[in-house]
Amino acid sequence: MIVCCILAVFGVLLLSFAAVRASGKRSLKKREADVRPQMERVDVQQEQTDAEKEEWEPGWVKYEDQIYVYNEDIMTFLFMGIDKDDQVREVAEGTDGGQADALFLLVLNPRNKTFQVIGINRNTMTDIKLYDSNGEYLSTIEAQIAVQHGFGNGVEESCEYQVEAVRNLMYNLPIHGYCAVNMDAIITLTDLIGGIELTALEDVTSAIQDETLGDYVVNEGETVLLDGRKAYSYVRYRNIDEAGSANRRLERQKQFLGEWIRKTKSAVKEDFTLVLKLYNAVTAQMVTDISVDEVVYLAGLAVDYKFSMDQFYSLQGETVQGEEFEEFYVDEDELYRLMIEVFYEPRE
Repeated sequence: MIVCCILAVFGVLLLSFAAVRASGKRSLKKREADVRPQMERVDVQQEQTDAEKEEWEPGWVKYEDQIYVYNEDIMTFLFMGIDKDDQVREVAEGTDGGQADALFLLVLNPRNKTFQVIGINRNTMTDIKLYDSNGEYLSTIEAQIAVQHGFGNGVEESCEYQVEAVRNLMYNLPIHGYCAVNMDAIITLTDLIGGIELTALEDVTSAIQDETLGDYVVNEGETVLLDGRKAYSYVRYRNIDEAGSANRRLERQKQFLGEWIRKTKSAVKEDFTLVLKLYNAVTAQMVTDISVDEVVYLAGLAVDYKFSMDQFYSLQGETVQGEEFEEFYVDEDELYRLMIEVFYEPRE
């Protein structure tokens, strides 16, 4: 009887877990269901043959003598690291929402069971919408993409502005969800998985005032185990007096995120409850439109998906010194090629 009761409870838990995953899958599939990238660049589009014209469908792309079709099963999520610490708080309309110093697109591909990451330089020059203190739209200017999050209320509104800016940069790419965390959430996210070991890409000094940390320094080429506070310094430190510092910081962020994904993926295989522990631990420092049931569904996918640093991309381009701040200009040809490689498949 005792065994039967235990089995019954276990069965209920499994059914509940399956129901949560199913609910998460349904809600995610509804998002961006009818949205496709707009890839109609005249300078790269090729003329279709008569046979191709007869069967051509909207959204197809002919590029370098090959027809490509958007992979509708792909799910893309924007992750933002906001240059604020402590808990998330709503702010008055204006420019105090905090800048997105880290921007990464996570791309899940159920067809080949892989996930890829695209890093976006925070100084990428693109169209930014300006709003007044009442939240009214004023105009659109070209500026660093990271500043878009600064407009709005610092929570959902700011995130939606940032998502729109990234979507527009990426040819109206469908984005199925977002997650913005204040930068000190890195401390918690790192400590919960026991730290991150890596080989430092450059010299880094402490970016946090903490008497227990002292004058913490990482030397280029040194292999170190980063606890939460040291990880915070490693991903946030930037010497603004050095040219190209944002580019080098992005490389460190990519390295850290890649190692964090690898270790977390392995740990979740051993203890799936870690997903909810991570989610709950940073709730106060996070703004997201990804629900708990969606997180459970996505985590269940990601555990079995393949990932390597070869699947970690950065937008290619050139950094120049503007009148006041550095400006990064994307190589449009390389961006177009990346869109085809990651989000499209050859038509059979």
